[in-house]
Amino acid sequence: MTVAFRPARPQDVAAIVDLLADDILGQGREGAADLTPYLSAFEAIRDDPHNLLIVGEDDGAIVACYQITFITGLSQMGARRAQIEGVRVARDRRGKGIGATLIADAEQRARDADCRLMQFTTSKARDDAHRFYDRLGFTPSHIGYKKTL
Repeated sequence: MTVAFRPARPQDVAAIVDLLADDILGQGREGAADLTPYLSAFEAIRDDPHNLLIVGEDDGAIVACYQITFITGLSQMGARRAQIEGVRVARDRRGKGIGATLIADAEQRARDADCRLMQFTTSKARDDAHRFYDRLGFTPSHIGYKKTL
């Protein structure tokens, strides 16, 4: 099994939505009955030079995804950072190293974009994800806050 990571295409959106919906948090907020809002978001991501939506493909099947956004800021002496979101690996493919390969792909894209750090938020309820990120050298250094608008 060799997973190749590449920029997502419009025809990948349904598979990405399926990945997003296939977990305890996503099943209540995601759904592919109407792809219209997802396709609109895909177009906005595709058209933004600071955003990439990446899929992992294995033998024609989309088995992983993530979004990476490059942010330029003034803090840390003008450090550029990469924000990753929507990290998913298909349930039947977990535990096979795809997640580590996905993060390595994101790290390389961040380095190529001259980022000095990579960051993300993860739900407090995702204990398995926390252990995974810890193993990859990430540090839970901040407290995140969100507010629904």
